Amino acid sequence: MSVNFIGMIQSQKQSEIHPPAGPVVDRDYVRTFAQAHEQAGFDRILVPHHSTGPSATLTISYAAAVTERVHFMLAHRPGFTSPTLAARQMATLDQFSGGRLGVHFISGGSDDEQQRDGDYLDHDQRYARTDEYLGILRRIWTETQPFDHEGQFYRFARGFSEVKPAQQPHLPIYFGGASEAAIAVAGKHADVYALWGESLDQVRELTTRVRAEAAKHGRTVNFSVSFRPVLADTEEKAWQRADAILERTRALRVQAGYSRGGPQQSEGARRLLAAAERGDRVDQRLWTAIARETGGRSNSTGLVGTPEQVADALLAYYELGVTTFLIRGFDPLEDATDYGRELIPRVRELVARHDAGQHRRAA
Repeated sequence: MSVNFIGMIQSQKQSEIHPPAGPVVDRDYVRTFAQAHEQAGFDRILVPHHSTGPSATLTISYAAAVTERVHFMLAHRPGFTSPTLAARQMATLDQFSGGRLGVHFISGGSDDEQQRDGDYLDHDQRYARTDEYLGILRRIWTETQPFDHEGQFYRFARGFSEVKPAQQPHLPIYFGGASEAAIAVAGKHADVYALWGESLDQVRELTTRVRAEAAKHGRTVNFSVSFRPVLADTEEKAWQRADAILERTRALRVQAGYSRGGPQQSEGARRLLAAAERGDRVDQRLWTAIARETGGRSNSTGLVGTPEQVADALLAYYELGVTTFLIRGFDPLEDATDYGRELIPRVRELVARHDAGQHRRAA
């Protein structure tokens, strides 16, 4: 197996330790940020979706125009665009980017977030809608003749797209969600199932459930886990840096009037907080303090240590069957460059040696 690395760019500099600064859409920053990921050897870049933020689709269209090789992952929420239109938009973007688009489908883990765009379905209804939505997308991307559809959430006559994705048979489908409703959809549709940065035991348990669900449909699924690596020359300095990140995060949250974050509605957030209940340090390298401080909002768990130590920690997840890592830093641009220099090559080397050893033992 090979290992893949996904980074993340936003339209302005911001993180838990950097308040948003400058224009909401900073073209120079996006260009520099995207090119830094390409130069660092990332395979793909996620552009996230937020109910009050810039369009992820249009951000990717710009970032793809200023890069050549790196692929992208569009965060997309079903329900706000007709699936027939969304399928054509995504296929068009895949064509213009030279076959570099993947899509991460997010059904929505927060009622407040969804309602900002007028979506009042409950949690399980959102996943049922995603199931229908993904089935339509696949057909629009692959059917050679117009077709009719009448389902629970969508109805149309003679749906069709003249433009097909550059990637065949369709765009890579990334999907997340740890609830029973989410896992049922993942087993049916996901090419890559994405987890937040959980403990080794949690990842083993959840990937086992997803594999079993996929097997019901005669499918296999690849897995991605997200982390916030905190690197330094020594382990002591890395933990000192983590402590400074936590202190800065707390200070900025106080300035913004936030108390310690309560749990999000999503099952993924609850799982992060469950890991945090075991302490700030889990499995030696997994750092949970930011997840606890923010209520498990987004991928907020870190791996702390020297580049060699963090690479070893990632290899342990690879040995569980995780072949993709989404890594992003608290100093977003600078960390992306550091990962390319210090972390990504080490992990690729460890994986190559691991796979060679497996091959020799099997021979």
